[in-house]
Amino acid sequence: MGTGHAHGHAEGRAVDRSRLAMVLAITLAVVGVELVGAWVSGSLALLADAGHLVTDAASVAVALSASYVATLPPTSRRTFGLHRVEILAALVNAVVLLGVCGYLAVEGVRRLVHPATVQAGPMLVFALVGLVANAVSLMLLTTRKDESLNMRGAYLEVLGDLVGSGLVVLAAAVIMTTGATRADPVASLLIAVLILPRCVGLLRDAVAVLLETTPAHLDLDDVRDHLLEVPGVVDVHDLHAWTITSGMPSLSAHVTVTDGCLDRRGVGPLLDEFSGCVAAHFSVDHVTFQIEPVSHRAHEHLGEAHA
Repeated sequence: MGTGHAHGHAEGRAVDRSRLAMVLAITLAVVGVELVGAWVSGSLALLADAGHLVTDAASVAVALSASYVATLPPTSRRTFGLHRVEILAALVNAVVLLGVCGYLAVEGVRRLVHPATVQAGPMLVFALVGLVANAVSLMLLTTRKDESLNMRGAYLEVLGDLVGSGLVVLAAAVIMTTGATRADPVASLLIAVLILPRCVGLLRDAVAVLLETTPAHLDLDDVRDHLLEVPGVVDVHDLHAWTITSGMPSLSAHVTVTDGCLDRRGVGPLLDEFSGCVAAHFSVDHVTFQIEPVSHRAHEHLGEAHA
């Protein structure tokens, strides 16, 4: 992997850390505001949103720590460094969000059955404060949300917070105009419904990385066909692709070439061509190729066929 690519990753993580730190500060401030608002107004939706924000603050703190830990250099025991910590943070975020969804569902149903008194005026004021603060946090993360699963997890949580605050504002307005206090638990249930598909998607992507599933943008049959088009290549086997962390796909393969091709061109130029092919057509820079002459095939144990 080139020095420029690594340098770009380091700069990106520095930006991520500064933005996550600002979002964490804003989130903790909103938690305090909404807890006071829930106590003053008696709103379940505000209390649920504050609880959601507490878990999000913890998750953002985990994401911030993970982004820092991922910059630590590799060692002889951890040859890829600690990049996977970012994926573990995304996994934690997804699991926490599932717990929040369960809490909102249970409390929302209980309040629908046994409606509680809610003071809509204070509820609206505090919800508007949360709405504005969450909008600022979302703006800080929007441009970085596709850089890693870690940042995507933080972005989705803040997006859920923003939607939650909007629903609380709407519920307060409904209660003020109609007196229907069940709008408060309904808002809580809607927050749970909106969060659920996002956290399931994040969980799926994090697990795919941890299970070393082939990156979604790669078709290994297509990769094999491209390598076989190189003059002198007669076979490609033990072809594997996985993701180290978000934005860092890796690939390895054994490539069998004719003895004449190997004698004529040498190992270096062949490696350059294989690497250039994969980088240009499939956007994979971290690659490992084992070049084997045809005359050596009888000495290699090919094992079971791999996709």
